Amino acid sequence: MRPYDLLVFDWDGTLVDSISSIVECTQDALADVGATPVDDARVRHTIGLGIREMIDSLVPECDDELFDRICRAYRDRWFSALGSRHEPFEGVGLLLEELAAEDYLLGVATAKSRRGLQTDFARTLLGSHFHATRTVDEAPAKPHPGMLEGLIEELGTRPERTLMIGDTAHDLEMAANAGAVGLGVLGGSHDRERLARAPHRAILDGVHQLSGWLSSAG
Repeated sequence: MRPYDLLVFDWDGTLVDSISSIVECTQDALADVGATPVDDARVRHTIGLGIREMIDSLVPECDDELFDRICRAYRDRWFSALGSRHEPFEGVGLLLEELAAEDYLLGVATAKSRRGLQTDFARTLLGSHFHATRTVDEAPAKPHPGMLEGLIEELGTRPERTLMIGDTAHDLEMAANAGAVGLGVLGGSHDRERLARAPHRAILDGVHQLSGWLSSAG
């Protein structure tokens, strides 16, 4: 008997090679409002959190007015140009087709907005593979368990039968907080050392290794 019924994927850095675009967009937005520059590594570390948590980490003592300006600058740049230049990692479409054919329930839990996720679904044509999705618009930001708890309830499975696949420690911590299992993948925001410090069942070199890992896990 295989150990999981529901496979939940993070989006950016897990299924889609978008981390460099997010870093550039964040840096541009900070520059647009005159905020103090930060290292790219600091931006990468915060990817996967909610936008408020991300900006608070990068711009200490950011008030509501400045936060709103940064968000507007980010959205303007993302939806005008930067959000359309990234693609799914190689083989992701085929992977999702294979998993669906094996009758896994498939979900997405992402720090993107609903608008951002729907835009990416339309552009990549991957949205039809998923039975349910949660964004930061509908649940608290990671590592709060709300996204996963909502998906588990909607799809009628159990936490221990749920595998969360993500490229950040925030994904793995969310899984642990929900009583689910976390699987780290490299190639996105966090390196192996950072992922290893979070609760995890395993760390793969990329999401392309998922099918083989699931076969051995069963």
